[in-house]
Amino acid sequence: MAKVELKGMGKVYEGNVRAVTNANITINDKEFVVFVGPSGCGKTTTLRMIAGLEDITEGELYIDGKLVNDVPPKDRDIAMVFQNYALYPHMTVYENMAFGLKIRKLPKDEIDARVKEAARILDIEKLLDRKPKQLSGGQRQRVAVGRAIVRKPKVFLFDEPLSNLDAKLRVQMRAELIELHDRLQATMIYVTHDQVEAMTMGDKIVVMKDGLVQQIGSPLYLYNNPINKFVAGFIGSPPMNFMTVNVVEEGGQIFIDEGSFRLAPDEKQAGLLKPYVGKSVYFGIRPEDLPVADAAHRGQKFDAKVTVVEPLGAEIHLQATTPTQVMVARIPPHHLYKHGDTITFAPVMAKAIYFDKETEKSILPVKWNEQEE
Repeated sequence: MAKVELKGMGKVYEGNVRAVTNANITINDKEFVVFVGPSGCGKTTTLRMIAGLEDITEGELYIDGKLVNDVPPKDRDIAMVFQNYALYPHMTVYENMAFGLKIRKLPKDEIDARVKEAARILDIEKLLDRKPKQLSGGQRQRVAVGRAIVRKPKVFLFDEPLSNLDAKLRVQMRAELIELHDRLQATMIYVTHDQVEAMTMGDKIVVMKDGLVQQIGSPLYLYNNPINKFVAGFIGSPPMNFMTVNVVEEGGQIFIDEGSFRLAPDEKQAGLLKPYVGKSVYFGIRPEDLPVADAAHRGQKFDAKVTVVEPLGAEIHLQATTPTQVMVARIPPHHLYKHGDTITFAPVMAKAIYFDKETEKSILPVKWNEQEE
């Protein structure tokens, strides 16, 4: 397998349309890295540059230590799985999986062994004589993955491969791809706009927006240490709540004042907020860090009015409002609330994150790349 390095890579289309800017990313050998971001953020363009399907306008791309900017796709030793499966409709599953190996003129015995081994790994041995139109979406996806496996490439590339599947099958296929990575110990690069896929599948996540890499790190690192408001809001479901608050100081103590409530940050955060006294910041807090205060609670709390109740079985998502803010809380299912109820939240202040109002960067010291020294 191989290490993939993007050094200052960029893509500019005709008319000076910039799709990717200064991408510096290292995918280590055997790593499962997920590129995630909203539509149009440049993640698929970056993947296609790695594959050789798009020319690299700026920077350098190395695969296994070799500069490959001008190396054609067929010679990069990569295999790509597309969103639409890209199977030949007139060929059987066996023929689809074997086609690339036949083009490379491998011996028939080796082709047969590779196809049957991949079919066994993916549990599609009984489908080898069928054609794509006789397969379900999940089965077609397995065939597309199998076609990549038989090539034994240095790097696997996946371009939103599960987006055409229904919700239940997507969950199943996510688990199967994770298991496949563990079995093959392969270098895999996976593109998705679904942050749940990114969180559950990736060893490392690359968050992109507007053609720029925002932050790189393990799922939990990004969840707990977002570098800016965009990453904080994109990673996590439901997303982080953001409330505009004023930073005030009274009697030597720092408070955040929302207008209808006032809270005291913990000691470390208060020190970082001190330069913002007299200014507004974003107060970010995850839905699970907004528990409902019980009658005995003596700590910090505030009231909000319930506007939407979403019972999900194992938990309830509550949307609630203050006079100026809207927030979502994840609470246990034994709480029974209805529209219009007033609820008292006891925010876990140690878990709060604050963002500069102008730059939207976290005021906490956070690494752009978790692996930086």
